[in-house]
Amino acid sequence: MAMHVSGACFSVFSGSRVGNIRAVASEGFATVKTAEDKVKLGGSDLKVTKLGVGAWSWGDTSYWNNFQWDDRKMKAAKAAFDTSLDNGITFFDTAEVYGSRASFGAINSETLLGRFIKERKQRDPEVEVTVATKFAALPWRLGRQSVLAALKDSLFRLGLSSVELYQLAGIWGNEGFIDGLGDAVEQGLVKAVGVSNYSEKRLRNAYEKLKKRGIPLASNQVNYSLIYRKPEENGVKAACDELGITLIAYCPIAQGALTGKYTPQNPPTGPRGRIYTAEYLRNLQPLLNRIKELGENYSKTSTQVGLNWLLAQDNVVPIPGAKNAEQAAEFAGALGWRLTDEEVNELRSMASEIKPVVSFPLENL
Repeated sequence: MAMHVSGACFSVFSGSRVGNIRAVASEGFATVKTAEDKVKLGGSDLKVTKLGVGAWSWGDTSYWNNFQWDDRKMKAAKAAFDTSLDNGITFFDTAEVYGSRASFGAINSETLLGRFIKERKQRDPEVEVTVATKFAALPWRLGRQSVLAALKDSLFRLGLSSVELYQLAGIWGNEGFIDGLGDAVEQGLVKAVGVSNYSEKRLRNAYEKLKKRGIPLASNQVNYSLIYRKPEENGVKAACDELGITLIAYCPIAQGALTGKYTPQNPPTGPRGRIYTAEYLRNLQPLLNRIKELGENYSKTSTQVGLNWLLAQDNVVPIPGAKNAEQAAEFAGALGWRLTDEEVNELRSMASEIKPVVSFPLENL
């Protein structure tokens, strides 16, 4: 969920009637899930599944998909959407800047998500989908009205009259943006509001400003994974816990680096190859080997172990990006079990010995 800037990824920015849903997934990945297995998002009344799905790659040609988008990739994204729902995962995160409107056949991620929701509801009118999207706090946007105008554009692309979560994302901001979030709640356009990539100071300021209007700040969406633990080091995680703000973790499996798929001999292609280099992957191997061992003990994959490590931090909702049905089904297998405290601490200790990837210093703004 994000925009690429000289390093790791960063984000630029109800009660359910559904009962038990049986997973349709590859053997060994998913188990029976229940859509009632939800958590409250911060101090809001909004409940979301303990794990969501990020739609940054849907329609994208600037970072993902080998800079191309075609009908095959669209069908794969739709399969990821449907498989997530089949496994009881109903929380989807997108943004107005994800995807593209007119390059190499790409399409806006919000447009795709809205299309997938519409098609699913035609088959299953009772299905519930929780949608989170984001306002891009671009430097030429000013004041509270820009937030409302952007939100209404997002709603149009999504084909919805409201969304569950609207987030203020980006490194630029002004007081009017926070006012706009509050206005969106009061006008019934959103159920809850959050921010993304906010430092501890900015987070506290936004929390207090909304609190004066009686509106809780539900979430802060930041880059967080076993090998990128800045939120633990810069006060963001502690502030979220103190104030009752849910930390939504994007890049929770480090853009695939924690899955075990990549090796020094087989690094990722495209922009990720400049982040997770052969040298970095060599240093990562001991940790990846231990993750694999733990996964085998639990009959889980490395991906599921990496996600479960985040879930074990409490007050964290990971949103891995699913590009196809297999990935979506695998993510669901991170739920319903838990690493021991000893295993959680062991993995953190091993990860601490690895120099973190270089990231745009959003946390210091």
